[in-house]
Amino acid sequence: MTETKTSDVVTIKKYANRRLYDTSASRYVTLDHLRELVREGRDFKVIDAKSGDDLTRGVLAQIIFEEESKGETLLPVEFLRQLISFYGDSMQSMVPSYLQMSMDTLSRQHQAMREKMTGAMGDAMGGNSMAMLEEQTKRNMAMFQQAMSMFTPFSTGAAMGDMPAAPSSDTPRSDDVQSLRDELEAMRQKLDQLANKE
Repeated sequence: MTETKTSDVVTIKKYANRRLYDTSASRYVTLDHLRELVREGRDFKVIDAKSGDDLTRGVLAQIIFEEESKGETLLPVEFLRQLISFYGDSMQSMVPSYLQMSMDTLSRQHQAMREKMTGAMGDAMGGNSMAMLEEQTKRNMAMFQQAMSMFTPFSTGAAMGDMPAAPSSDTPRSDDVQSLRDELEAMRQKLDQLANKE
């Protein structure tokens, strides 16, 4: 996916009849049009035509739901369940930045993988491209499993040695938050190291 252009944000107005109006093109558009804007790296903002409220998050979620219903599944059921369980949880505020960091790392790896595949296909000795793809897939899965085990330390997939010790009753709550932040920072550094090995 191309990088989003921060300038020239397209304003989309959403009317009560659920129609979407692209103010830059002066025409009514569909969710498919917005999906194409995302793929092109164009930034847009969806606002309620009457109140001016920002509806961008809901519309982007609607695009994801439509893609998932077509069979273009990217979100495993277990991931969705885990994500839902974080709403109202004490770690809720940390999840968005962590997910953003993970997606940024995955995007960087995706771009590096594309460049390697292009080089391998152009090379007469590019027969190892499948092995390279499998290796990258293994790395991505390991990174994802490590990330999810940090958020669900008591799941069946987590090894007993990987489980954090239960906090003592006399430990202040701020120490728990700091510990989680330290773990997130360590995870970020590991992800960066994995990405830089490429």
